[in-house]
Parts: sequence; C-alpha cells; structure tokens
Amino acid sequence: MKRVIIIIVVIAAALAAIALVLKNNKKKNDAKTAFIAEGGGAVAVRVATVEKKVVDLDFNANGNFAANQELNFLSENAGRVSAIYVKEGDRVSKGQVLARVDAEIINTDRETAEAAYQNALKDEARYQSSYQTGGVTQQQLDQAKLATRNAQLRLQASKRRLNDASIKSPINGIVNKKYIEVGAFVTAQGTQLFELVDVSKLKLKVNVNEAQVANLKLGDRIDIKSNIFPTEKFSGKITFIAPKADATLNFPIEIEVANNTKNSLKAGMYGTAVFNFPQQAPSILIPRTSFVGSVSSNQVFVLDKASNTAKVRNVVSGRILGDNVEILDGLAAGETVITSGQINLADGTAVSIVK
Repeated sequence: MKRVIIIIVVIAAALAAIALVLKNNKKKNDAKTAFIAEGGGAVAVRVATVEKKVVDLDFNANGNFAANQELNFLSENAGRVSAIYVKEGDRVSKGQVLARVDAEIINTDRETAEAAYQNALKDEARYQSSYQTGGVTQQQLDQAKLATRNAQLRLQASKRRLNDASIKSPINGIVNKKYIEVGAFVTAQGTQLFELVDVSKLKLKVNVNEAQVANLKLGDRIDIKSNIFPTEKFSGKITFIAPKADATLNFPIEIEVANNTKNSLKAGMYGTAVFNFPQQAPSILIPRTSFVGSVSSNQVFVLDKASNTAKVRNVVSGRILGDNVEILDGLAAGETVITSGQINLADGTAVSIVK
C-alpha cells in the first residue's frame, strides 16, 4: 500500500511540473505575439542609427609589483657557520661575501687532492720515460695519464669547495631574510641561507582582455601609478605578453618598472598601469546586436525608410569595442540598422519600429 502511495505522489509531481512548463511556454508565446502585434502586422523591430565616433582605446589595469630578481640562496658545502657579515635589510653587491663556513675539513681535502695530483704527475713522468725504453706498454702509459687527469679534476673540485666556503652573493640586492646563525651546521644538500631581493627594478603583473592586448607590443612605454606614492611618477616597458589566454580568457602582461633612487616601491605593493594610445581616426560603429547570428556572419539588416522594409547588407567588421563593433566597409553614417527581431526577418520584410 505504501508503495502505491509513493507512485501516486511521484506521478502527481511530474504532472505538476509539466503543467508549469506549459504555462511558462504559453507566457513566452503570448509575449512574442504581443510584440509582433505592436507592428500592426509588420515585424516589430528595434533600430539604431549608424554613427561615426572617435574610438578611445585608453585603459587602466591594476596589478601587483614583483621583484625583478628574488633568490632563495642555498648552501653548497657541508660545514659549520663560522661568521656572518650581513644582517636583514643590508644592501649587498654581486660577489660580496655574506658568510663563511669553517673550511678546516675542506682545506684538508684540498691538500690531500693536491698531494695525489703531484704523485700522479710523477707516476706519469716515470711511465713516459719507461715507455720510451720499452719498459711499459702503451696501455699502462694511457692508464697513468688517465689517473693524472682524474687527480687534477678532484683537485679542481676541492678548490671549488674551498672557494665556496666563503658564501658570496650571486646578485645585487637586499637581504630580505637570514636563516642561519653563527655555529649552525649547514649541509651540502642545500640548507637555506638567505633570501635576497632586488627591487631596483620591479615587474608589474596585470591582466588585459583580447581587445586590449591586440593594441600592445613588446617594448611599449607605460605610465605607472602607485596609490601609496601619488606624487611620484614611475614608468615602465612591456617585457612579456602571454601568447595564450588564462582560464578567465585574459592575457597576463609583465611591465618592467624602474624604481626611484630611494627604492620606494616594494615587491607585493599594488600598482596601476596606465595605457595611453594616440588619438584614433573616427570609425563607423554599430551595436553588437545588429549582426545576424554573430559578428562573424558579417551580415546586418538595414532599414529602408522609404518602404519600411528590412534589407540584408553585407559588411566588413573590424574591432569589437565593448558593446559596439567597428565597421570597415558596407555602412555609412546616418543609416539605420536593425538591432532586434532579426530572427523573423528576410530580405524585403515589412517592419515596424518599436520605440
């Protein structure tokens, strides 16, 4: 019995849903009928006048400043930190010694490698002399030369490790963070030592849409504003334009910005890129909804005022500028295009303008 009741309830709900859909469809059909009836038998349409306007391409885009160079500096040798010569906030130059690792063990390795290399040289000289008198074979001489070469490479590696005991800055910048203290042990696997940041130049990262990116190119000079320093003037140039849109259909842009002498701008601050373009020549513009189907169809209906009929017109479309489309050929200023009701039109259909 319970199962029968459930089935009846489900059927009743389905019938109610069908009734609601039919009622909504009737409302839509009544609205369409009323719309057409406004035209007194002709197809009711809305229209717009074709205008020639100056296109303003200027726009602003907001983004964040990022450091031109940012480096998490890691250790290359194992050892105990014996000295640190900088603190957080210090400005450092490329090649400047930041800290030193105890080099006693590393120096011992270098001395051992040096001794092994000198012995290999002597062995090679003896084998060379013996080879000339027939005392050793060519193969034995080649092995002696190989041993000398391997000993030389080990010596070079030990000298490099000894040199790396003095930890030097690889870039010009500022010590943003210091992760070590005197006495700490660092490993050859890469203990984090310092975070170095160069803010003498920054990158402003912004996003622009497809219409805006079409007018940009690498090297363009851009004015930059910062709300934190409203009286300061900054400028930059475009160094990167993404070849592919992101998930939001915008294109990431990077602008290299020269900081002032005080390095006022900091990585992570907000900035505004001001894109200014030369004044454009006036263009023919029509609403985007004027096109039959889509902009790519390059067809519109033009109102023939003498006969109050719609005429198909082929046009050549240009840039899409917001809700308007630039027309390169096919229309003249002052003509009237139909912006709605095209689905009910054919060439020569009588129309009635709905205001």
